[in-house]
Amino acid sequence: MDEFLSIVVPAYNEKENLPILVQEIREGASATDLPFEIIIVDDGSTDGTTEELCRLAREIPELKAVILRRNFGQTAAMKAGFDKAKGTIICSMDGDLQNDPKDIPLLVKKIQEGYDLVSGWRKDRKDPFWSRKLPSKIANWIIGRTTGVLLHDYGCSLKAYRRDVAKNLLLYGELHRFIPVLAQQYGAKITEVPVNHRPRIRGKSKYGIGRTYRVILDLLLMLFFQKFATRPLQFFGLTGGLMAILGAGLEAYLVWVKLVSGEDIGNRPLLIFGMLFIITGVVLLGIGLLAELVIRTYFEASGRSIYSVREEIG
Repeated sequence: MDEFLSIVVPAYNEKENLPILVQEIREGASATDLPFEIIIVDDGSTDGTTEELCRLAREIPELKAVILRRNFGQTAAMKAGFDKAKGTIICSMDGDLQNDPKDIPLLVKKIQEGYDLVSGWRKDRKDPFWSRKLPSKIANWIIGRTTGVLLHDYGCSLKAYRRDVAKNLLLYGELHRFIPVLAQQYGAKITEVPVNHRPRIRGKSKYGIGRTYRVILDLLLMLFFQKFATRPLQFFGLTGGLMAILGAGLEAYLVWVKLVSGEDIGNRPLLIFGMLFIITGVVLLGIGLLAELVIRTYFEASGRSIYSVREEIG
């Protein structure tokens, strides 16, 4: 199969950047000597991005505009672009002009060398230190040490993928920043390359330090996925079983105290703790069984999309 390049760009309120962005992507993609398409996903913009994108799609043959019905978030928009992409190699990048399309040939070359996913590393990042760079450095360190996928920059949207990797990523919620972890679970061969990063000139950033809490929750989800995604009963069952055994041990001890020593155990805190451990353990076992059923149903019958497309142009 001949190689074909798809560039996927989620965009939200980027009207001012679109003409320059499309032109720069065309130049960067042309330098790969591969036929290419540009897919820009409008994620429910409200500033005129939709109209500008439609205009460009009618004028530029390589450009396809995917218009989502509302703002589903960057992860869903990226997944929509992956689903529509026809390329054997797929690149993703942000629509704010901070990622440099001139780096596209470098990423494509690495894919052609045999890698499944090439992640950009914003080595000289042009963002505020306290609100963006410092939280990102901390998050990158924590994610790398806990997941075992050691990269300098998880948050860089400038990435290249082999088609099968991009198409099989289970993206929803806000998991786009954990794509390397998801790809590692898929069995992808991953590398990282330094890329150019530019200061934002037009538009407003959609990110801030407030997303830190969401990143922590997503990290916990990733850790669960890595070890128990297909066997949740082993996690909940082990935890619930240990708590039930501990509670039963406490109650057995109190029974022994009552029968042997004749002491009153009705007002002892251990009686309440033992009952609490037993009940919690049984509940966790039940959750494990339900989670197992949900996982089996998901893998056997799931086909529902996380987005809905209003129209496609181009």
